[in-house]
Amino acid sequence: MIDTGEVRPVTDDTFAAEVLGASLPVLVDFWTDWCPPCKRLAPVLAELAVEYAGRVEFRSMDADDQPETARALHVLAFPTLALYRDGELIRTVVGAQPRHQLRKLLDAA
Repeated sequence: MIDTGEVRPVTDDTFAAEVLGASLPVLVDFWTDWCPPCKRLAPVLAELAVEYAGRVEFRSMDADDQPETARALHVLAFPTLALYRDGELIRTVVGAQPRHQLRKLLDAA
């Protein structure tokens, strides 16, 4: 799949292929509709997806609509950001983070 510099939704059914099978590092945003910090973080991630296009892929997963993956990964608070590289979880961050912290996370991918 071509990285288009956008945050694309991922589902329980597509998580393995789109995240674990990705050729680039992938940042997954686990969020819920009732989470105000999640809503504030979404536009920041959209901007970073453009900035990091071709280097990091961005996915979002509504944990209420797609509970299996979030439950299997023990995601208990929102937002939770999970960074994957070569199919392995390399870092998890809980809570909305400032842009400079997100850049540090992405630069380490």
